[in-house]
Amino acid sequence: MRVLVACEYSGTVRDAFIGKGHDATSCDLLPTESPGPHYQGNVLDILYDGWDLMIAHPPCTHLAVSGARWFKDKQREQADALCFVQALMDAPILKIAIENPISIISSRIRKPDQIIQPRQFGHGETKATCIWLKGLPKLTPTSIVEGREARVHRMPPSPDRWKERSRTYRGIAEAMADQWGCL
Repeated sequence: MRVLVACEYSGTVRDAFIGKGHDATSCDLLPTESPGPHYQGNVLDILYDGWDLMIAHPPCTHLAVSGARWFKDKQREQADALCFVQALMDAPILKIAIENPISIISSRIRKPDQIIQPRQFGHGETKATCIWLKGLPKLTPTSIVEGREARVHRMPPSPDRWKERSRTYRGIAEAMADQWGCL
């Protein structure tokens, strides 16, 4: 299966699919942190290249409700971000998953099909993650663990805080590859 992992610099989801034998490529404006197939550039440039599955992690900077206090000052940025999400959702790919935190995508485009937590996939942390699906089933939890640490939300300010907060947990990436890679 040809898998596009859009807006991913870490390679976590890409590598989970490669580990299951798929032809997976990550794409981001940033270079990849993990050696492997990666297109550095705008995902819209390669969106029509015959993918079987796309998992997209559009930037949440102007979408996440955690930044609601700044919404009034960034209406143009929000409109652009929503247009980008809609372009990903409308891509000519039969199987699509769009991942984002609790955000205005729910009120401006449509409600998510599923909300997951890292603790359902082996990581004892809280970080509500919405998933919008097209042609894919909901993810089934693989390893529910105790613990409700909010490490991601308590990270102190730093230049790389946004990168650390945006990483996909390995257990979630493995569940995607296991459950969606066999379809």
